[in-house]
Amino acid sequence: MSELAQYNMHEAKSQLSRIVERVEHGETVVISRAGKPVAKVVPLTDVRRRTGRGSLAGRISYAHDWDSAEVNEEIAADFGLLS
Repeated sequence: MSELAQYNMHEAKSQLSRIVERVEHGETVVISRAGKPVAKVVPLTDVRRRTGRGSLAGRISYAHDWDSAEVNEEIAADFGLLS
């Protein structure tokens, strides 16, 4: 197994595009602070692409009262939006 690419924090900030490009090509990159590894940037393995509008049709169901005044008031109250 090859050694992982490693960047210090300053390099990572200034070379983010290069790091993302490496990761897009399957590499894993380690980011370090003061020589200590603190983060790992890895490729996403299961990226799902939606095919467009309606691609979730028939897969989502709503409660009968999902948009009722009572439900909307409860949500507003939860977020402190009622006076």
